[in-house]
Amino acid sequence: MSALIRKIWESMAHRSGSKSNPNPMSEYDHFLQVMYMQSSSTGDFDRIPIDIFMQILKILGPRESARLRAVCYSWKFLVSDNRLWIYFLQHQPDPWDSVFFAETHLRSGYPLQVFPAEMHDLSFMHIYAQRVEVPGALIIDGGSGYCKYGWSKYSSPSGRSATFLEFGNIESPMPSRLRHFFSTICNRMQVKTSTQPIVVSIPLCHCDDTESAKGSRRHLKDAIYSTLFDMNVPAVCAINQATLALFAARRTSGILVNVGFHQTSVVPILHGKVMHKVGVEVVGMGALKLTGYLRDRMQQNNIQFDSLYTVRTLKENLCYVALDYEDELSKDTRASFAVSPTSLFTLSNERFQTGEILFRPRMAGMQAMGLHQAVALCMDHCHDAELTADDNWYKTVVLAGGSARMPGLAARLEKELYGLLLTSLSNGVRVLPPPNGGDSAWFGAKLVSNLSTFHTSWCMTRKQFRQRSKRKVLW
Repeated sequence: MSALIRKIWESMAHRSGSKSNPNPMSEYDHFLQVMYMQSSSTGDFDRIPIDIFMQILKILGPRESARLRAVCYSWKFLVSDNRLWIYFLQHQPDPWDSVFFAETHLRSGYPLQVFPAEMHDLSFMHIYAQRVEVPGALIIDGGSGYCKYGWSKYSSPSGRSATFLEFGNIESPMPSRLRHFFSTICNRMQVKTSTQPIVVSIPLCHCDDTESAKGSRRHLKDAIYSTLFDMNVPAVCAINQATLALFAARRTSGILVNVGFHQTSVVPILHGKVMHKVGVEVVGMGALKLTGYLRDRMQQNNIQFDSLYTVRTLKENLCYVALDYEDELSKDTRASFAVSPTSLFTLSNERFQTGEILFRPRMAGMQAMGLHQAVALCMDHCHDAELTADDNWYKTVVLAGGSARMPGLAARLEKELYGLLLTSLSNGVRVLPPPNGGDSAWFGAKLVSNLSTFHTSWCMTRKQFRQRSKRKVLW
């Protein structure tokens, strides 16, 4: 080790002697240098300038750098510098901005801290070490049209299946359907249920604030925990799908607009908790309706196609939302896409008319609110509820769902909201496109399951679940 450090030092000293240092030492670095010189006792190594020493640590890597803490007090002090371990975290597979958000906003678990942890209050050396020790988890995003599943250490979901609300025989009792569903996913992933924790996203359902809806939500969540613990899963984390999608956008508060398979849900979320008492708005139009509308328009225009898969593929690759619908009608919007080597399709007005039904449901023969009206109504309710002194929490709107990837949707929704809302409400409103396409909830679960505090702050064990169930019975 000493020979390696000496070699690197000599090489860098030779380079630094040939040109002036373009980065003058900061006050903090000067303080570290004084501390280093006063407390160091490493012979020739005392001559190494602190900036060169930090570069050496970066070259050595996290494992060898951590070992150097045992050499002397001054090296222990320097190796513990947050900037060094932030550098190491920035060179991990997970994006640094997502890691930083998760470790400062989510590390406490529920209930989330109102004020996130400050960087100077955290030891990123300990965070790095804890993240390395986290073994990972199997993520199962229940979805609304398709379930996405995969390993939390992977860069994306491994596979898809029907969501557990529609899996197997829908007339079977929920526990047996859940067991069949989870067993199938584990078999496909080739994992034993007794070896790894599982993170489950709970689909948006029973959205009312009635006692019946509350009971249904509790029943579904308890059924998920009970089924997985009966399958010997060591730890389970079940979180609402909308909350996870918001986490993927690096937010803990805001309005999540999920364009699901059958319907679109407008969900207010404050500090990671769905505000059912404020009201979740539901528009009876989702991806299936959009695909069906494009199919009808293609049939009306005598465009021949083989299957609904072809229509869906064209929707995903050619359709967009116009910023100004009337103005778009006067443009030449023709574009082509090859669904297969022998199937080339050309669409024109159908490209933007498909997405327009989200704002004008009557075009599709539906008597319903437009998406912009549902979001504006949700914002009005959030404002009237006066849940916090800061009214800005609901002014960030995050889109989620596969059909929400349609180009132009975020910009159009933002424009419509500014036209609908009072100036006091619309000031500062932002609409963000889906952070990870149709897999936002899965990536939100990935953030949680790779947290340094995942096991202690987010997971429930079988023992904890039984104790909680006993308290409910006694109460």
